[in-house]
Amino acid sequence: MRKSDLRQLTLVFADSPQGGESAEAVDGSTTEAASLHIANVNSRSETRSTETGLLTDLLDKVASLEMLEAALAQVARNQGAPGVDRQSVDDVVAHAATILPALSKALLTGCYEPGAIRRVWIPKPGGGRRGLGIPNVVDRVVQQATLQILEPIFEPTFHASSHGFRPGRSCHTAIEEASNYVTKEQRRYLVDIDLKSFFDRVNHQRLLARLGQRVSDRRLLRLIGQMLTAEIVLPEGVRTPGTEGVPQGGPLSPLLSNIVLDELDWELERRGLCFVRYADDCNIYVRSERAGQRVMDSVRRFLQRRLRLAVNEEKSAVARPWQRHFLGFRIGGTRKGRPVIQLSQRTLDRLDDRLNELTRRNAGRSLETIIGDVNSYLRGWMGFFYPCTWEVLRTLKYFDGHIRRRLRAVVIRHKKRPRHLFRHLLKLGVPRAPAAKTAFSRRGTWWQSRSHGLHLGYGLARFAKLGLLSLETLWQERNARSRVAEGSA
Repeated sequence: MRKSDLRQLTLVFADSPQGGESAEAVDGSTTEAASLHIANVNSRSETRSTETGLLTDLLDKVASLEMLEAALAQVARNQGAPGVDRQSVDDVVAHAATILPALSKALLTGCYEPGAIRRVWIPKPGGGRRGLGIPNVVDRVVQQATLQILEPIFEPTFHASSHGFRPGRSCHTAIEEASNYVTKEQRRYLVDIDLKSFFDRVNHQRLLARLGQRVSDRRLLRLIGQMLTAEIVLPEGVRTPGTEGVPQGGPLSPLLSNIVLDELDWELERRGLCFVRYADDCNIYVRSERAGQRVMDSVRRFLQRRLRLAVNEEKSAVARPWQRHFLGFRIGGTRKGRPVIQLSQRTLDRLDDRLNELTRRNAGRSLETIIGDVNSYLRGWMGFFYPCTWEVLRTLKYFDGHIRRRLRAVVIRHKKRPRHLFRHLLKLGVPRAPAAKTAFSRRGTWWQSRSHGLHLGYGLARFAKLGLLSLETLWQERNARSRVAEGSA
């Protein structure tokens, strides 16, 4: 927006009541109506130019109140941190009745200008930091509305082997396709291509040119260009211009990244290569190491010369599939063609670190609270990694035992004194001799946690009574449900 419009929106926001009974909220029925409006927009044929056949008048749909209300509802469901202006999602939702009409008018008149993007750094599992860009909540609403218009246009044109950030596709569908290449087609070599700082290196001109192949509404293209070039505010307060890249963190960035890399997908298809791509992780499956080296060299040239993207040479390689990390898994197969899907070493390290953090002895929490936190994490973790085959059971059993041992160490720490631990074990029915040997040992807490006396007091039955979940049991239950669902289908 222009500065005057920005001040006007700020004043409207400031004059509105902050919370309380007088605060205005988004009407739930309005949100439902907006959702139905989206379905109607998607089902209708888009307005096309009679001369070019390209999609026109899309900004009018983005700026409609119904679309903005639906976009705000989705942003509210996603929540997220405030941007540079420090306005939270709840604040914008509470004053949507005044903010959205002004925002719609600003979009239609061309006065809207995106605010600066707040840059935050998060650690990467493999080392280093990943930069996330957090737009203001109002800007996230505009990005979400733009996504709701553009996604039905571009989604049908994407390659079937692209699985990242797409409706009906996920990491699991990517792993399934990759497993088929390794086992059924016997492609036992992998060209693992890792793009160096992909989201920070996307060329804006090429991206807008790709968008312009299907969208002729110059107003919408200008709006997207403004989003791409918004200022970035670093944690130390320094402002830098957005000259290239697609900041991760906004609703629109996943779609834009797929539009950029869709050109790579169809180039690989043209060459007759079997591949799986999830966002900027691309694996190409071949039958020999020599073929893998040829593919690596040619694809590297294509990325550098055509897409102007750099390959991370340290993380890219030609290797066996079971030697590489792909979305947290290692993929292999037996000679008879049965898939073998196990956890990567990086995943195991992250699981171990997280469990150690949840079961710290000096956390000052009760055993029941710790078990509740562990159970919550194990459910979510297994919800992602359940596609592993039965070979993973040995690893899961090890971690189940490791969790129980750390919880026994928590019990020892809670009792503080040997005599208190001794009396506690006696109450649990542990004989005096093993209870005394455990409680009065001077070998340290970690040794005591695996002693016979503590195993008698806190065995499998005791932890089951406390409600502790087992990774092995969760895997068996989840895969049993999957087999039942496949059988019924």
